[in-house]
Amino acid sequence: MGRASVTAGAYTVPPRRGLRSVPAADSPWAASAVPGRRRMTAVPAQPVTLTLPAPLDFAATLAPLRSHGDDGLDRWADGRLLRAATVAAGGVAYCARPRPEERRPVVEVHAQGPGAAAAPELVARAFAPTPGGWSELLARDPLLARLAGEFPGWRPLRQPDLFAALVRAISAQQVNLRWAATTRRRLAEAFGEPWVIGGETVYRLDPTTFAALDPARIRALQFTTRKAEYIVGVAAEIARGRLSLPALEVLDDTAVIERLAALRGIGRWTAEWILVRTLGRPRVVAGDLGVRKAVGLAYGSGDPPAEAEVRRLTAHWGPCAELAQGLLLQGLASDLL
Repeated sequence: MGRASVTAGAYTVPPRRGLRSVPAADSPWAASAVPGRRRMTAVPAQPVTLTLPAPLDFAATLAPLRSHGDDGLDRWADGRLLRAATVAAGGVAYCARPRPEERRPVVEVHAQGPGAAAAPELVARAFAPTPGGWSELLARDPLLARLAGEFPGWRPLRQPDLFAALVRAISAQQVNLRWAATTRRRLAEAFGEPWVIGGETVYRLDPTTFAALDPARIRALQFTTRKAEYIVGVAAEIARGRLSLPALEVLDDTAVIERLAALRGIGRWTAEWILVRTLGRPRVVAGDLGVRKAVGLAYGSGDPPAEAEVRRLTAHWGPCAELAQGLLLQGLASDLL
């Protein structure tokens, strides 16, 4: 409930001529990188102070970013969230830093790049607000109430950049999450656009760059051949304007799943995670093994139930499914179920 508000400052989009470059860092995976690629910096836009919906524990929400390794795309450095994205105006790198002196969840947003004006919205969309009816659900569900007490202010961290979210999902298919983060880091260092912000480097994945790649170059980073082909194919759909976040946002859940599942490498469960993590829909990813394990421990016999049973056991979540599902997965990861 509630929306983020900009309480101070304003953004101006820095002109492209303000961009300057410094040599990119050496990496064992940079040999196959785009020739001549440079680490990008830019004249920063004016910082913005952004008030996010309460309650929000900024540090706890970002903590999972460290649990499987730094992929260079979603970064938590010195208590700050660092990301880069592609928006209509171009690339943007941004850094969100909490202001602990404030009683409310207030963050200071720094951004740079042609798309810097979009940074406050990207930050606001990253933190899922408390859904309506949450207190009533906790009153009916003592297990969720216990988890909410264990993780007060924890909220799902969304992924508002569609291409990066799809790459994240593809990389995690049929492998453990630490290996997925390792391969994404290699991908970012080899073909991503590196930006320096707040003294740290964060990478932007440009669909146009990836659409032009030979999948063999991604395969050389220890992706499977199929995953390499999937990434290039998804990039091509976005680069050619056939797939976009605004187009998905106006579709209902069924239509979004159908559109995404039409892409090679994107199955129903991956499409459902995009619904949850990028579009912020209250969707239970009932076929996901982690979700099945968590639901089985929370509401079932302890064994992972079938997909239909997961949906039955979680039907009472209703519009709170995004937060409830996230809390259950937090509980599973912390051995609290």
